[in-house]
Amino acid sequence: MLFINGLAAISPQPTLNGDQFFREIKEYDTNMLQCIEPDYREFFHPNALRRASRVLKLGWSGAKICLDDAKIKIPDSICLGTGKGCFKSTETFLFSVNENKEEFVPPSPFIQSAHGSIAAQIAIQTGCQNYNMTYSHRAFSFESALLDAIMLLQERKYTNVLLGGVDEIQEIQFKTFERIGHYKKPGISNLQLLNDNSQGTIAGEGSTFFLLENSSGKNTYAGIKAVHTFSNPPDASSIKTEINNFLQREGLSAEDIDLVLLGLNGDVLFDHIYYDMMKTVFSENKQAFFKHLCGEYHTSSAFAIWLAAKMIRKQEIPETILLNDQPAGKLSNILIYNHYRNVNHSLLLIGSHK
Repeated sequence: MLFINGLAAISPQPTLNGDQFFREIKEYDTNMLQCIEPDYREFFHPNALRRASRVLKLGWSGAKICLDDAKIKIPDSICLGTGKGCFKSTETFLFSVNENKEEFVPPSPFIQSAHGSIAAQIAIQTGCQNYNMTYSHRAFSFESALLDAIMLLQERKYTNVLLGGVDEIQEIQFKTFERIGHYKKPGISNLQLLNDNSQGTIAGEGSTFFLLENSSGKNTYAGIKAVHTFSNPPDASSIKTEINNFLQREGLSAEDIDLVLLGLNGDVLFDHIYYDMMKTVFSENKQAFFKHLCGEYHTSSAFAIWLAAKMIRKQEIPETILLNDQPAGKLSNILIYNHYRNVNHSLLLIGSHK
């Protein structure tokens, strides 16, 4: 088990309000949820703030809040997952190449266009000169970074890993995916997401970070027990097999799971997969979901881990995420099951550290 000894989440919800755990839920009537951003002047020198792109601001701010929570100034290593990377900077650079006929192109958007720019910014700000890796594997981006973090700590080469999942939604990419039916029509309330029986979901974004260590302490929230990914399952039966085999490898059964946190996103083309699991494998479990709070994006599973870790520490389940009225006892094991359009499937087991 790896221990979460610090965390932070910048999201479309007021998740930076300290100990107030979803006392306030923000409702949106749009198909694109954007983060409630902090005051970036607290995190950047004015000259750096002027040059930094929005996703770099989101990334460094989330990382700094996490490090402060863990009471660490310089992480031993950095692992980051991002599905879209610095999309806006790439867009700005390419447009400037075209408009300036490939002459006198401003360098900053080019420098910041690489996917690794977010983790690089964190390294520059903290002075971390050790292992630094970014993964961009679509909806497995965060899970890939997490697996790398697990291996780094198992090797005992580093004492801690700053793990992050960062993605932003930009207008041009949003319109592209909206045009091909990935998103619902505007006017849908995020709090009524599962009641809208239509194709598509709502876009989201977020910057979520964790400080992972091999040992627990006074500030430990929860532990990450296991992670498993699989792709393109042929049918529901194979998904059930993957879930049961995963639990069996961890010495558990479905009855040992205190809460199942599902990636339901309101898309009628794909939510039936979750509903099938809810009626079969997880029929006796307390069930909840999370994407009505953060929207759908490639690293949304990081937000789910943040939510699970907070619930385990507080031993509290927010009413707004519940799907059934099964009784809940002590939260010792939370299973996160998420998939992206039935292509990338992930299972994340979060448990109590005590």
